[in-house]
Amino acid sequence: MTDPLFAPRGSKAEIEEGDRLSPKFDADGLITAVTVDADDGAVLMVAHMNAEALALTIETGEAHYFSRSRGRLWKKGEESGHVQKLVELSVDCDQDAVVLRVRMPELGPGIPGAACHTGHRSCFFRSVPLGAAPPADLKLSVNDAGKLFDPAKVYGTPKKTDTPRF
Repeated sequence: MTDPLFAPRGSKAEIEEGDRLSPKFDADGLITAVTVDADDGAVLMVAHMNAEALALTIETGEAHYFSRSRGRLWKKGEESGHVQKLVELSVDCDQDAVVLRVRMPELGPGIPGAACHTGHRSCFFRSVPLGAAPPADLKLSVNDAGKLFDPAKVYGTPKKTDTPRF
């Protein structure tokens, strides 16, 4: 998909080695966005951006995404206050994925910002055990210090009729 917000996709050499941003959005008009902590490199989340979200992120210096579950553009932190300030935006060689290096405001003295709606710093707070064939009831292990905030206090208790926010 070519979008007028960005340069048209050119030859393979232009895309892979050139100096123009010409993202390759998928059939749904989205590009994968991997978000990492600018200071320690921890993966905070993986989301998607449409052309508008990518353009707004570049323009404002704050992360915007396209929520597939909500079917709309959203600014990270619009409900929680957990805004992601962009430090660097990189694109991969064929321009079908981006990496956002961000900083998030501390939740309190010495308490890092949290990217996950569950209250954890990272959406990747569980690890899969390695070294054996996985049984059907494979148990995950938590790999962080626990929740940094109470989601019910930040987002309220969802009603059964609520559209998922995440």
